[in-house]
Amino acid sequence: MFLEKIEKTNDIKEIGAENYDALAEEIRQFLIKSISVTGGHLGSNLGAVELTMALHLALNLPEDKIIWDVGHQSYTHKILTGRRDGFVNLRKYGGMSGFPKRKESDCDCFDTGHSSTSISAGLGMVRARDLEGGNNTIVSVIGDGSLTGGMAYEALNNASRLDTNFIIVLNDNNMSISENVGGISKYLNNIRTTDMYLDLKEGVYNSLYGKSKYGNKLVSQIRRVKSSFKQLVVPGMFFEDMGITYLGPVDGHDIQAMMRMLREARKIKKAVLVHVITQKGKGYAPAERHPARFHGAEPFDIDTGIPSNPRAKASYTDVFSTVMCKLGQRDEKVVAITAAMPDGTGLKRFRNMYPERFFDVGIAEEHAVTFAAGLAAGGLKPIVAIYSSFLQRAYDQILHDVCIQNLPVVFAIDRAGLVGSDGETHQGIFDLSYLSSIPNMHIMAPKNKWELSDMVKFALDCQAPMAIRYPRGEAYDGLQDNREPIVYGKSESIYEEKDIALFAVGSMVKTAVEVRRQLKEAGYSCSLINARFVKPIDEEAVNKACLEHKLLVTMEENVASGGFGEKVRSYVDTIHTKTKVICVALPDEYVEHGNVELLKKEVGIDADTIVKRITNEYEE
Repeated sequence: MFLEKIEKTNDIKEIGAENYDALAEEIRQFLIKSISVTGGHLGSNLGAVELTMALHLALNLPEDKIIWDVGHQSYTHKILTGRRDGFVNLRKYGGMSGFPKRKESDCDCFDTGHSSTSISAGLGMVRARDLEGGNNTIVSVIGDGSLTGGMAYEALNNASRLDTNFIIVLNDNNMSISENVGGISKYLNNIRTTDMYLDLKEGVYNSLYGKSKYGNKLVSQIRRVKSSFKQLVVPGMFFEDMGITYLGPVDGHDIQAMMRMLREARKIKKAVLVHVITQKGKGYAPAERHPARFHGAEPFDIDTGIPSNPRAKASYTDVFSTVMCKLGQRDEKVVAITAAMPDGTGLKRFRNMYPERFFDVGIAEEHAVTFAAGLAAGGLKPIVAIYSSFLQRAYDQILHDVCIQNLPVVFAIDRAGLVGSDGETHQGIFDLSYLSSIPNMHIMAPKNKWELSDMVKFALDCQAPMAIRYPRGEAYDGLQDNREPIVYGKSESIYEEKDIALFAVGSMVKTAVEVRRQLKEAGYSCSLINARFVKPIDEEAVNKACLEHKLLVTMEENVASGGFGEKVRSYVDTIHTKTKVICVALPDEYVEHGNVELLKKEVGIDADTIVKRITNEYEE
C-alpha cells in the first residue's frame, strides 16, 4: 500500500507519478472507512483528494503555506502531513480536530472553521512574507460556496493590487453545503461549460505548434495576448477585469495537470487564481448522489450510506421545519431566509412548498440579515434561520439595520449551545451575550418541542426584533403538560417549593429537572422556573424567588459573561436581598470538540456537577 509510506510531511514526493492514482484511491477508501465510524465531513474531502495531493507535490511544506477556507476539506492534508493515526479519534474530545489547527501541526498555518476567510488570511501572510524578506509560496484554497461570502470579495479587491506572487485556488464543485445559488454560481457555471474557449485554445496551439518555423512564433504571440484572447471568448472574465490573473479551468482530479498549473502560477508576480473543477463526494456513490447529506455525515453503513444510528425522535430543527410550513400556509406574508443552509436549518420543506417566499442568499449572513430588514420594512414577516455560530458574523447588521429601526424580524437560531464535534468555531455559546447587548432585541429559549412551536408563533405576532435560540439534536419531549401561554417577558413556574429556586434557560430546563430530582432525593426542597425570556428577564419572578428561597440558581448553556445569570445577579444586587445566587454557565473560554455530554461535564454544566455545587453552597 502506498498510503503506508506516508508517515510525515513531503513523503508523498517519494511516490512515483505512475502511482498517484493508486494513492488517491487508497486515501479515498481510508476516508470512507474512517468517517463511517467517527462521522465527519466526507463529501468535500472526497472531492479534494487529488487537489490536495497536487498542492503537496508542487509545494514545499511547511515553508510554503496552505490556508484552507472553512477547513472541511483538510482531511487529505492531515493524512499527507503524518496524521493518519489521528483519524481513530477524529473530532472526539482530546482527539484530532476536523479543521486545520496550528497547535496540531506546523503545516496548519491558520485555524479556520467559518467561510470566506482564506483569501484575507493568505493576503496577510503574503504581506508579512514580503516585509520579512521571505520568498515562500502562499496558497489560499477557497470553494465556490465560500465565494458567495462578501468577505472573499473584499479580499479579492485588495489582492488585485499585489505586485508579488499570491495563489488563490478556487475549488469549484458547484456546492457549499447545499447546491450553490446566485450570480457567482451562474458565472462559474458559464466558465465550466465554455468548452468553446478550451477547445479553441487547444486547437489553435496544437495546430500551430511545431508545424513550421512560423508556428512556434505565432503560439508565443498568442500566449502573450492570452488575456485578450480569453476576454474575447470567455464571458465576463470577472477575475481578470479585477486585475487578478485567471488560470483554468483545470480538471481537479488530474494531478499532473494541476501541478503544471501550479508551477505556472508560482511564476506570476501578482495575485493569480487557479480555477479547479472537482466533484463533491467523488469515488463514493452515495456521496456523489447525495452530496448535501454527506457534507457533515454521522457514522454510516458503507454499503448503503445509511446512518448507523438513525435518530428516533424529532430534532428541534424538525419541529421548526413543521411550524414554518404551517405558518406559511396560514399567512402569505411569512417569508423565510437562510444563508446556504436550507437543509441544516429545516427550511427545505418550506422552500418546496412556497418557493417564491423562500430566499437562500448563499454564505452571506450579513446580507441575509439586512435583506430581512428590507423585507420587514416592506411589510412582510421575515424569519431568518441561521446557526448561532454563523449569526455572529452579522452582529452589526442586527444592531444597525434591524434593531435601531425596531423592525419585526424573527431570528430562528439553530445549534445554540454546545454542538460537539465541530469544536471551537461552531459552538453556539455566545448568542445570549452578543444579542443581549443590543437595544430593542428580545430573546427567548424553549424548554421543549412544544414550546419552540409556541415561541415561533408568538414571535411572529410581535412587532419587534425577536430571537429564539434552540439546540442541536433531539427535541426534549418532557414536561408536555406544562404549556402555559407565552406572555411577553414572563417566565413559567413548573414546580413551586422552597429552599432552592432553579431558573433554567431553554435546553437547561431538561438538566434542571434532573438536578431537582437529585436534590429532592437528598432532602432538599426545590422550585423549578422555566425562564423562557432571557431579555427581558422576569424581574417579578426573580424577586418572588428571592423572598421565598435561600438560594437562587441560574442555569444556561452560554458563556457567563453577558449571559442570563449575569443579568439576574445584577438585578438581585439592586433589591438588596440576602438570597445567594449561583450562576451555572459555561466558562468564558473556547470549548474544544467532543461529545456534547462529555463537554458538559468538563465545563461543569451537567446535572451531577451542578448538584454538588448547589449542596456545597447551600450548606455554607
